[in-house]
Amino acid sequence: MWMAFPLLVIPVVVYNLVALGSAATSSMATTPDQGLREPLFSVPMASGVNWNVGSGDLIILVSLILLFFELLKSTNTQKVAIINHALSMILFIICLVEFLLLPGFATSTFFLVTVMVLLDVLAGFIVTIIAARKDFEFGA
Repeated sequence: MWMAFPLLVIPVVVYNLVALGSAATSSMATTPDQGLREPLFSVPMASGVNWNVGSGDLIILVSLILLFFELLKSTNTQKVAIINHALSMILFIICLVEFLLLPGFATSTFFLVTVMVLLDVLAGFIVTIIAARKDFEFGA
């Protein structure tokens, strides 16, 4: 059951909460991604400057980590992998619609998350096709 769940739903839901939450609390004069760029914490660097990390940066970091696990899951050729690919495709369509139609989602952060979801979809289908092709060639 959990193998069918696309892990990239997590950063998409978190982004939705951050974007819709900041849209509800801020005025229309601010940019859509201003809340994503505000530093949550700073890390002092050896160069003497501080590296400011915002919520958008953390969303991208978590998305990259989850994309790695999704790519590992895409090598699975069981029936549950097909459900995972279908759910990932639905998630990509949702992300694309949000990116194109909702003003709070027209940010670089959400675009990168959407691209990661697309890469998950493509990797899943490509791995499944290659595995099925090898099974077909071996059987013939």
